[in-house]
Amino acid sequence: MLFILVFAIYTGLHAQEIGSRYKIYDVKKQKSISIDDIVADMEHADVLFFGEDHNDSVGHYLEMELLQKLHSKYPLKVALSLEMFHTDVQTELDEYLAGLISEKNFVKESRAWGNYKDYRPLIEYAKQNRLKVIAANAATRYSNAVTLGGLEVLKKFPKASFTFLPPLPIDTAQGRYYEKFTETLGGHNIGTMKIYQTQNLWDATMAWSINKFIKANKDIKVLQLNGRFHSDEKLGTLAKLKQLNAGLKILNISSFSDESFTNPKWEKFSHLGNYIIITDPGVKRSY
Repeated sequence: MLFILVFAIYTGLHAQEIGSRYKIYDVKKQKSISIDDIVADMEHADVLFFGEDHNDSVGHYLEMELLQKLHSKYPLKVALSLEMFHTDVQTELDEYLAGLISEKNFVKESRAWGNYKDYRPLIEYAKQNRLKVIAANAATRYSNAVTLGGLEVLKKFPKASFTFLPPLPIDTAQGRYYEKFTETLGGHNIGTMKIYQTQNLWDATMAWSINKFIKANKDIKVLQLNGRFHSDEKLGTLAKLKQLNAGLKILNISSFSDESFTNPKWEKFSHLGNYIIITDPGVKRSY
């Protein structure tokens, strides 16, 4: 209820209007579906990636709805994993979920993203319902080090640092993922490669975090939220997780606003994931 109220205040939409501001397409079934259909498909899956645009208000609403419905259908069997928190603040996250520290301390000491308001309802829901949350991403200090010195610099870090980092070596994915990345940055150069290695660090760390959690928590379904570049076309984090644990059944959502919202050309997007969510670009962005 909290997020529906906040969403309505921010966007000017009433709760009953939200359903008209997004469309969901099942690529395999080649038809429009609902959130409930995705939840049902998770019966035989282990991980669901939700690839978001970070400022998509409707996408954030759907993430919350998805978490609630997954928890309702699979009680005690759902955990949340977030790109938005780093592995070295797992303790602070756990302390807040347990009600041991204040929200003010949590937000400050966990280095919450500037748009934490978009993820706060998820954290509060997890806290109220005692759901586990994975702080999945690599800390900024490691990302910055790799951007400056490449992945090789991680060999110089002390053993204690690898409490928060995946084992070395970290594979730098080639092929389609690299092509997409260079297209986004506008070409190949040494600087681009180091930034790309940072991207691979994020992917490897998130995949390692999820896999470590799954190994320690049997039969738990994980909802992973990340920027959609990390999981579109089942590349990036998703591909690295599959490399770590080939037996996992993984589903992925690619969610974004598009001008074709009123009449989507689904075949244009069908390569992106198991499910495509197109949201109304006319809805106010979260930032």
